[in-house]
Amino acid sequence: MKISSYEKNRKKIGIFLAPLLSVIVYIIPMDISNDAHLVFSIMTFCLVFWLTEVIPLSMTALLGVSVAVILGIVSVKEAFLSLGHPVVLLFIGSFLIAQSMTKHGLDKRFALNLLSKEFFIKSPIRLIIGFSVISFLLSMWISNTATTAMLLPLALGIIYMFKSKHIKDIGSFAFFILLSIAYSASIGGATTLVGTPTNLIGAGFLKEEGYDIDFLQWILYAAPITVLSYIALIVYIKFHIRNFRYDLKTVKSIILKEKEKLPRMNRGERNTLFVFSLAVFMWILPGIANILGNQEMYKFLKAHIPEAIVALLAGILLFLLPVNKKESTLSVDDLRKLDWDTILLFGGGIALGKLIIKTGLASYIGKKIASVVSPEMVVLLIFVLVFSMIFLTEVSSNTATVITFAPILIGLLNEMKIDLFFPVFGVIISASFAFMLPIATPPNAIIYGSKMIPIQRMAKVGFFMNIIGAFIIAVIILIYMK
Repeated sequence: MKISSYEKNRKKIGIFLAPLLSVIVYIIPMDISNDAHLVFSIMTFCLVFWLTEVIPLSMTALLGVSVAVILGIVSVKEAFLSLGHPVVLLFIGSFLIAQSMTKHGLDKRFALNLLSKEFFIKSPIRLIIGFSVISFLLSMWISNTATTAMLLPLALGIIYMFKSKHIKDIGSFAFFILLSIAYSASIGGATTLVGTPTNLIGAGFLKEEGYDIDFLQWILYAAPITVLSYIALIVYIKFHIRNFRYDLKTVKSIILKEKEKLPRMNRGERNTLFVFSLAVFMWILPGIANILGNQEMYKFLKAHIPEAIVALLAGILLFLLPVNKKESTLSVDDLRKLDWDTILLFGGGIALGKLIIKTGLASYIGKKIASVVSPEMVVLLIFVLVFSMIFLTEVSSNTATVITFAPILIGLLNEMKIDLFFPVFGVIISASFAFMLPIATPPNAIIYGSKMIPIQRMAKVGFFMNIIGAFIIAVIILIYMK
């Protein structure tokens, strides 16, 4: 079946199944309020629409909230308060900084300067480490998709040069260097609050429950998970390419030629670097004050200069700083290019999540699960939650999955009288660890499009990384909980 035909049929299936299943859910007798029953029905409809992508994900979320207003579950004013949520502002500001990096080529300059170091081109595994480290670091600040798309042409240039030299085992090397870029982008993105939308969505749910995690705290909790997962990936790749050899001069010439093409650092890059550095400093400043024990300063910074305001002001500053007499660092066209689908999805998703909790639906589902899971089974519960999230996001949008299941998880943990911070944090990180299928993440899809990634082999390596990643996340979360 052709992709276009499949897409067409998938939408038809969604349009048929969504109303049918939502009606069935509403008809089934449940010991909950009518509002909670209606919300359950709405969430079922939205989940089917998200899985089949009948309409953009954000429009499905907003449709669900709109139906809740029409049915009298919530007032229109209360329903759409989440569109002004501080995390939405953080989304917008961080997306503007990332857009400026890509527009002026600061990300590519960083990549080529790092790759041209002698250390990274001495051996095949070091070259893969070079590409993957860049992917890991960049995706902490700009989108995983943009990072992968930017590194792909550079990796392909090296692969094609090797092919022209008829180097043995090039197919295996090509497979692993491309896979390392995509996987490292996904892993690295989980390290910071702004690295991937699911982190911000999770932080939003935690904030609603009274857990206000700052930028530096997120990094300190996430880094052990992501760094260990990255190391596991590199060890796995090193074992599988141990017999591959290449000519150092060939690789060096390719990278240096690309580097020579770079123009001198322009005003736009300097402006972006300044604003980015300033934003990162202000993001981690409250965390530094907290670590140093200055609670007064910490509270002041969190109240008056929160992450969302720092991001927003940084984005605005990029529209003010000039690159020449006629242009600023960012223009109105750049504003139009932002990922508004994700921004609106977050606003609508948080609104739906609030309804799940407010109407008692999360508590009801939590009680049902808690009735068969004893508090003594916490270790098993954490492993099941992490594994479930990773494999669910193989076939569905990770943002939509988090929006759907985070409120239910919160309800479950509250019923079991378990502090919810670390389990929810672990599940949010898990949403970035889907490695098996091209449809699981945009980085996976991008490298699969190179025609050098056999899907069976990707699924095999991805399954290994899913299991290793799930184990690392679950163990570290259990250590944090102890």
